[in-house]
Amino acid sequence: MVARMSTAAVDVPGNGERWLRAWREIDLPTGWRAEVIFNGSITVTPPPSPPHNLIADLIDDVLRSGRPSDAGILQTLGVRIDAIGKGYIPDLVVVPRAALVTDEPEISAEHVLLAVEITSKDNADHDRKAKRWGYAHGHVPLYLLVDRWERPNPTVTLFADPENGDYAESVRVPFGKSIRLPAPFDVEIDTSQFPPGR
Repeated sequence: MVARMSTAAVDVPGNGERWLRAWREIDLPTGWRAEVIFNGSITVTPPPSPPHNLIADLIDDVLRSGRPSDAGILQTLGVRIDAIGKGYIPDLVVVPRAALVTDEPEISAEHVLLAVEITSKDNADHDRKAKRWGYAHGHVPLYLLVDRWERPNPTVTLFADPENGDYAESVRVPFGKSIRLPAPFDVEIDTSQFPPGR
């Protein structure tokens, strides 16, 4: 279930800095996530399902063999996109460890090497559209979208080369095929064990 809180509910007008402040200060139960999205709301989601976590674990395994040696792979890191005054918590994010030495509650998108989102039934469109738009505006070089709920068949899409608020390149494969991540990773992710949404 996805609960949406309107601007009035969190008492913040559309100003980007105020949205970011509300996002930082919202108090949620353990495992829940809040994200500021492009239509002017804060989305609150419960902890991910077991299939969702399985996919994150399988991707994490592959990334560990190809990530830059000075980069970390994280699952609960807030990413601030200053250009649009929004903030997300990717399912997986790869960043240089040096960017984590900060007193800020989240990091700027400019440090992100790769953002990974795994769709849930209730937020698939958010990951497909709002986050693609947001990560592109934050100049995140690679955005991997694992879409368990794509119909007629689930897919994995790698977006690359952000420019003008979108990604200039994309490669999409159905579950069961492999998808290659370019440098600095140079790894192939086998999606054959990814469970589809039902």
